[in-house]
Amino acid sequence: MRHALALLAPLLGLGLGLSLSRLAAGATDCNSLGPAEPLTFAPAARARWLAPRVRAPGLLDSLYGTVHRFLSVVQLNPFPSELVKALLNELASVKVNEVVRYEAGYVVCAVVAGLYLLLVPAAGLCFCCCRCRQRCGGRVKTEHKALACECAALTVFLLLTTLLLLIGAVCALVTNQRTHEQMGPSVEAVPETLLSLRGLVSDVPQELQAVAQQFSLPQERISEELDGVGVSIGSAVHTQLRSAVYPLLAAVGSLGQALQVSMHHLQALNATVVELQAGQQDLEPALQEQRDRLLQLLQEAGCQGDCAGALSRARTLELGADFSQVPSVDHVLHRLKGVPEANFSSMVQEENSTFNALPTLAAVQTSSVVQELKKAVAQQPEGLRTLAEGFPGSEAASRWAQALQEVEESSRPYLQEVQRYETYRWIVGCVLCSVVLLVVLCNLLGLNLGIWGLSAREDPSHPEAKGEAGAHFLMAGVGLSFLFAAPLILLVFATFLVGGNVQTLVCQSWESGELFEFADTPGNLPPSMNLSHLLGLRKNISIRQAYRQCKEGAALWTVLQLNDSYDLEEHLDISQYTNKLWQELQSLKVDTQSLELLSSAARRDLEALQSSGLQRVHYPDFLVQIQRPVVKTSTEQLAQELEGLAQAQGSSELGQRLQEEAHGLRNLHQEKVVPQQSLVAKLNLSVRALESSAPNLQLETSDVLANVTYLKGELPAWATRILRNVSECFLAREMGYFSQYVAWVREEVTQRIATCQPLSGALDNSRVILCDMMADPWNAFWFCLAWCTFFLIPSIIFAVKTSKYFRPIRKRLSSTSSEETQLFHIPRVTSLKL
Repeated sequence: MRHALALLAPLLGLGLGLSLSRLAAGATDCNSLGPAEPLTFAPAARARWLAPRVRAPGLLDSLYGTVHRFLSVVQLNPFPSELVKALLNELASVKVNEVVRYEAGYVVCAVVAGLYLLLVPAAGLCFCCCRCRQRCGGRVKTEHKALACECAALTVFLLLTTLLLLIGAVCALVTNQRTHEQMGPSVEAVPETLLSLRGLVSDVPQELQAVAQQFSLPQERISEELDGVGVSIGSAVHTQLRSAVYPLLAAVGSLGQALQVSMHHLQALNATVVELQAGQQDLEPALQEQRDRLLQLLQEAGCQGDCAGALSRARTLELGADFSQVPSVDHVLHRLKGVPEANFSSMVQEENSTFNALPTLAAVQTSSVVQELKKAVAQQPEGLRTLAEGFPGSEAASRWAQALQEVEESSRPYLQEVQRYETYRWIVGCVLCSVVLLVVLCNLLGLNLGIWGLSAREDPSHPEAKGEAGAHFLMAGVGLSFLFAAPLILLVFATFLVGGNVQTLVCQSWESGELFEFADTPGNLPPSMNLSHLLGLRKNISIRQAYRQCKEGAALWTVLQLNDSYDLEEHLDISQYTNKLWQELQSLKVDTQSLELLSSAARRDLEALQSSGLQRVHYPDFLVQIQRPVVKTSTEQLAQELEGLAQAQGSSELGQRLQEEAHGLRNLHQEKVVPQQSLVAKLNLSVRALESSAPNLQLETSDVLANVTYLKGELPAWATRILRNVSECFLAREMGYFSQYVAWVREEVTQRIATCQPLSGALDNSRVILCDMMADPWNAFWFCLAWCTFFLIPSIIFAVKTSKYFRPIRKRLSSTSSEETQLFHIPRVTSLKL
């Protein structure tokens, strides 16, 4: 016990002091809660990606390039910014001379087409009248030497012209078919593009609403963690207080044990002293009587041996220790009456159980506040509720979506009409191309039959009907050419005027970026077409830059520079929300009154011990008597000496008497002295235990009572301080979830929501559809058809000229023997006359 108390003092003083000082410092330690776990948010931005349309490279690309170069020669003027500006803003201010000046190339082409339309049919009509009077397109009247050369040259020219017509007709048929094939998918792509744009516009409020709805993720996570916040708070209080409570309860338990041991020794001391005093009262008369008999017997004259030595020892046969001289402990026992009243071991065990149940107790005590916190967490901040409503263009978005839907629905009948008229154009184009092919066929048949007729002209047995038929075919081709020249030139000019202007005015300026420059120039577009004005933006945006950013996949936030007109951080400010949570957290309370640390009975025991005066008992007085022998001389040695003298006596009577005294002395030793010696030893044990423990016991009792009183008084304040620190840590952890959400919203809104790639994709696809898939084959069609139309003129001329040589000649040359003057002469075998 002495060793335990010696160790308890420094441990209790140092360990508890450090614990209490650390608690008083109130340092915040958030390691037990840890940082906020990462949250996984579902992407709110819908995946919208408009597939790019690309015209596959083909054999017609070189033809398209030729048409582009031809149109660049026709239209030498730059993009008419002022003219288009006037058309868009004030149609009445457009001057005809400006339009004619810009369309000068097309005006020239129109003049050419008009001349063609007038002259070719007129020439055909004149030729028809001339033929009816047998004045045009006749035959060669006389045969001459240059006839073969002229016929061969005209045949070659007509053949080359026919081949060019054939190539142009085939290309016209191919491009006509290509235009017709591309028209269907191109028309169908218009509703698809409008639908994509409508989705881009109409999905923005829904995506923003989806972003705001995902605030439920941190709300649910915080609500889940609130279910365990009471246990967490109780565990934190338990963890931080146990360094003070456990040593103190251990000290109380050790002190209670020491108190019980001290009480045992004190009671044993008192009882032993009483027994010793009673034993002395019995022992002292017996020793007196025994001493008197021995003194009388050893002083007789007949005593032989060392009777003097025995006599001197017999004279000291008296009490050595006088226990009536020791201090009384009755007053101490009186003050410690009923001590220990408490069962310190059970009390410490119960207090430990109560302290260990603090997390569960805290959960029960904070349950009502936790429910209020859950209600506060379940609310949505005002800024998030209005996130979609305050977004720029949100009102315009619904109007645009509705307008695009109306455009999509209203465009379908027009698109069907476009397809129907395209079918008519395709049919007309096929018919006219077929006419050109028919002219080509007539020319080829006429040439074949004509050449065949020329080769057989020298044979009288072969009629010249073949050459005549060839001439008729050539004239049939001429008639078809005159007949369809007007429809051909009309179709060519109509398609040329539309397709050429689309290419030069729209496609070229679109590809070169002049359209974007025109749109970006202030004042060119009317307010109804100004994108910044329609969206309510504070600054104008560059359409070219917006297009480039959209092409790179940027979001509308970056493209429209919405940070100047929309304060996103204001909507993401949840400080009022978090302040409300903090106020609710401040109402969390943990009651530690159930932790007594020291029961009232135990306190009374320790207070009684403290005031008992146990340490003031003069234990050295006990030790003085304990160190003295019970009897001054050793009764056992004296008995042995008497037995030796009894044997040395000459008188048997004296020896017998000495023997009897020795036996009596031995009985006295066994019956009186030995019990007294045992009690002295017992008293010595109790005295020495009390002497060593009483001072420390009193000191530890004072320390324990003081620490218990101090800790009991400070526990509510410390628990409140710990609760505040844990609440701050908990709020910091929950703010981590909110911070994750705010960072995700900021990134989602500014980088992912409403990516305008469909807009740039729609523009690119529109250009590909309009220019590459429609305008190019359209322009190639009229170019090839114009090629055929204008090559009909040399075809007519060469066909009329060549047909004369295929008809029979009226007058032949007189010298028929010369083979050089006979056209296509074929030698023949003559028969012998008998």
